Amino acid sequence: MPEPVVAIVGRPNVGKSTLFNKLAGRRLSIVDDTPGVTRDRIYAKCEWCGRRFSIADTGGIESNPKDEILSRTRMQAELAIETADVIIFVTDIRCGVTAEDADIANMLLKSGKPVVLCVNKCDSVGGPPPEFYEFYSLGLGDPVCVSSVHGHGTGDLLDMVINAMPAQESAAATEAGIRIAVIGKPNVGKSSLVNKISGQERCIVSDAAGTTRDAVDIRIENEYGSFTLTDTAGLRKKSRVTDSVEKYSILRAQSAIENSDVCVIMIDAVEGFTEQDSKVAGLAHESGKGCVIAVNKWDAVEKSGGTMREYEKSLKNDFSFMPYARIVFISVKTGQRLGELFEAAGEAARSGSKRISTGTLNDMLAQAAARVQPPTDKGRRLKIYYLTQTGIKPPTFVFFVNSAELFHFSYRRYLENTIRETFGFTGTPIRIVVRERGDKK
Repeated sequence: MPEPVVAIVGRPNVGKSTLFNKLAGRRLSIVDDTPGVTRDRIYAKCEWCGRRFSIADTGGIESNPKDEILSRTRMQAELAIETADVIIFVTDIRCGVTAEDADIANMLLKSGKPVVLCVNKCDSVGGPPPEFYEFYSLGLGDPVCVSSVHGHGTGDLLDMVINAMPAQESAAATEAGIRIAVIGKPNVGKSSLVNKISGQERCIVSDAAGTTRDAVDIRIENEYGSFTLTDTAGLRKKSRVTDSVEKYSILRAQSAIENSDVCVIMIDAVEGFTEQDSKVAGLAHESGKGCVIAVNKWDAVEKSGGTMREYEKSLKNDFSFMPYARIVFISVKTGQRLGELFEAAGEAARSGSKRISTGTLNDMLAQAAARVQPPTDKGRRLKIYYLTQTGIKPPTFVFFVNSAELFHFSYRRYLENTIRETFGFTGTPIRIVVRERGDKK
């Protein structure tokens, strides 16, 4: 039985994201005084009185949205209301009951869902101020006085949420499966990919750069396994990032990379490879994550005999620092090769978690050294005493040698390639560590 979902809704700038972060116990949603910062639905796990449930932060609901982004933000909030088991309606005691609050209250009453009315920004201690009682006029029952900044009243709020939930035992949280961060520069189709895979408009899609701000998670199960996809903000050059909100978005994208098992690096097939694509891929590579390069909009590329082969050859040259990454040509618009994308991501995740016994590694090492003799310098020959694997994600191998200086880069690359070919480390970087005999570091 799925966990109950609690949606946090309200007009802009009433403190929904601050309350969401307080209930989640960590800063997941971006908080800023600028209206319209939150746009997509953000989910987090929460537990209270032994009950586990998911909470969803949403963008501010405006009665008459004036542009495409605001309109789609309202649609995201409406979808959250539709799929929620309980709704927390957040209002602002400093502003009192507004016309927009009344419109949202009518929308919630029509939904038929249980609603808990939260009067936020009651930051002073003691009893509720006189303005608190006017919120009864919304017709949603007893409001609860809360300070999302300080945490006052959140316990009472959660008590009301639990009482409003369906009378059923929540299921144990399921494993997230393989965590995939979808990364890339702006406007390459990251949000469109997540929407296509999920089968619903979970993320706002627009031609305007910087539309996605928070990192949005969705769960997927298919014939290739169980996956959690994270849509992230487009990563631009630092010199072009001037908005403080966008800076937080980029930090959130980098955090999503750190928390992932595999990074899907999306590039635009029509525009082709750019320097920024290389920098984005470098973030995943340096973090030691499994990588898949997804070439999107392949349906829009004019083709002749061998177009894909030539394009792939060019990309391998462009991404020469990560030759292990598999290249998949996809079209989010038509759904072309999305299955192959999951297959490649699963393969990269399994490779990153693979462990090889010390005995097997040293058998391989003996054969490799017999084929290509270790290098010499001024009469001294490199001696590799033994090899062992010390870690995963990424797989890390330690070579114990007589002299680290003799372990030339070319021979290191030869042994790394031999490890990959022998044990099938596809889609993941490999870390090589060299230790001299007697080195206690």
